[in-house]
Amino acid sequence: MKKMNRRNMMQATLAAGTTGAILSQAQGADNKRKGNIRHSACSWCFMSGGDKWTLDELCVNAKEVGCTSIELLRPAQFATVKKHGLEIAIASNGAPGGFKKGFNNPAYREELLKYTRETIDACAEFKVPTVIGFVGFKYTNADDPKSPVISLDDAEKNCIEGLKQIAGHAEKNGVTVAVEHLNTRDGSHPMKGHPGYQGDDLDWLAKVVRKVASPNIKILFDIYHVQIMHGDVIRRIGECKDIIAHIHTAGNPGRNELDINQEIQYQPIMKKLVEVGYKGFVGHEFIPTRNAKEGLKQAVDVCDV
Repeated sequence: MKKMNRRNMMQATLAAGTTGAILSQAQGADNKRKGNIRHSACSWCFMSGGDKWTLDELCVNAKEVGCTSIELLRPAQFATVKKHGLEIAIASNGAPGGFKKGFNNPAYREELLKYTRETIDACAEFKVPTVIGFVGFKYTNADDPKSPVISLDDAEKNCIEGLKQIAGHAEKNGVTVAVEHLNTRDGSHPMKGHPGYQGDDLDWLAKVVRKVASPNIKILFDIYHVQIMHGDVIRRIGECKDIIAHIHTAGNPGRNELDINQEIQYQPIMKKLVEVGYKGFVGHEFIPTRNAKEGLKQAVDVCDV
């Protein structure tokens, strides 16, 4: 084995530095984006799943692969994201019960309005444009599937009433409430589908939002959930273009990476978003099954049109 003297060590160090600089430049060039799609990373996917990053790690990794936002955060986390020079595309409303307890059920309305108002105030302060909202489970007791079911007509009336009560506050603060459509078909995992959720029909949800008639009450169009419940994603984007506040992605089936193991053709869908003039963020909300950073980069690459 060749003895490593000082001169050899210096040459090796210089060579390594040159190689590192070349790799860094190549990676930087590779991560240049067209700018038509604004990419965001959903926090829960990468902090609770995958490599279980801290919020700081998520910010660093997401920024390196071309994301300019981290999302579905609570106000206490906003400053950390801003410290990294990133935006927050959409906030969690923080209400107990999450997607189970929504605007369809008057029993939860006052608590839901309280949390949503407080989140809107924080969003206005930190310039976060959107806060998530939910229809809720169809049961009168959201935690008991054996309890009586709220009729779809009553759910429509309740959602419109509740959303109208928050609309004025949202408008005043320049924040949009995005009500999410979720699938009820996949019961294999608590975050892959939501059997019992009453807002599983996109056409019904779009009707509800339009009846609220506020520019600050719109829908969260989750491509993964729409594909499962309806398909015909590109046509539906065209039909809902005026009421889409936010977009989510994931591969189907499985809610995993946007790779060749899933069926959704994301590039033409992204082109449709550009065509209809969508200017919001596209949030990548998949559950990683392999290296999380590679999967997130792949999602950004696929959707960069």
